[in-house]
Amino acid sequence: MTEASDAPVASRPRLVLLTGPSGAGRTTAINGLEDLGFEAIDNLPLRLVPGLVEAGGIDRPMVLGLDPRNRDFSTEALSEVIDLLSAQTGFDTTVFYIDAEVDVLLRRFSETRRRHPLATRESPEVGVAREIELLRAVRERADVLIDTSEMNVHQFRAEVEKIFAPAGRALAVSVHSFSYKRGIPRNVDMVFDCRFLANPHWVPALRALDGRDAAVQDYVQADEKYQGFFDRVLDLTRSLLPAYREEGKSHFSLAFGCTGGQHRSVTLAETLAKALAQDDQQVSIRHRELPGQLLK
Repeated sequence: MTEASDAPVASRPRLVLLTGPSGAGRTTAINGLEDLGFEAIDNLPLRLVPGLVEAGGIDRPMVLGLDPRNRDFSTEALSEVIDLLSAQTGFDTTVFYIDAEVDVLLRRFSETRRRHPLATRESPEVGVAREIELLRAVRERADVLIDTSEMNVHQFRAEVEKIFAPAGRALAVSVHSFSYKRGIPRNVDMVFDCRFLANPHWVPALRALDGRDAAVQDYVQADEKYQGFFDRVLDLTRSLLPAYREEGKSHFSLAFGCTGGQHRSVTLAETLAKALAQDDQQVSIRHRELPGQLLK
């Protein structure tokens, strides 16, 4: 989410200020942006950021990883840096915040058996809470926010590539399916509820299948309410994609939700993705509830 910059003014190099709580994926993001052609500098003290930018200038995209563990890090200091750089006209500044749910951060520290950097002599819970509070105001100022709670490393890097794709690259569209039991997916632009359609779960022969199977798709599409709903969603999506492209967006995501995330939402996601692909759109599909989709 190849060289990258979706800056609104193509002639201005992009400067990304990257931060977020420990364990959310900051290092992975920096590595991904570096692979996209960004010059990457990690753990730079805040007091050195203005001098680095002013002295050397920026002639290609740059990402600065700002670590809350640095001794001069504070909400006030980072806000001052953001204000200073945002006022510069020579480059396009983006505040990129990577987040994750508290229980996910704690699980990741447990799995790696690392001490939390802000609570070396205390429990990880204390460190996570301390860091989230420290970053709260910065999170509110983020231009780009990705929650990695339900992503594995490959999905996260793909998301970064989509968001920071080069100007002029085809708009990337991702179509998701999900279960409302587990909540609406993070980082999607538009959500459609398809729980009003006939549910294959109540058909014994279809219960173990999912919306990628032709039998399930035939059953869902036989509902008299299906075609009108699908046609309107497709028309809306087709009308929005050119507008997103004109605004300089590199990525557009939409999601379908149903009760279990196995039949109806998967059918709609598969069918819409196929229709958009026939329009020569660059489309990817993610079924959150199906096996192999989640980071365990």
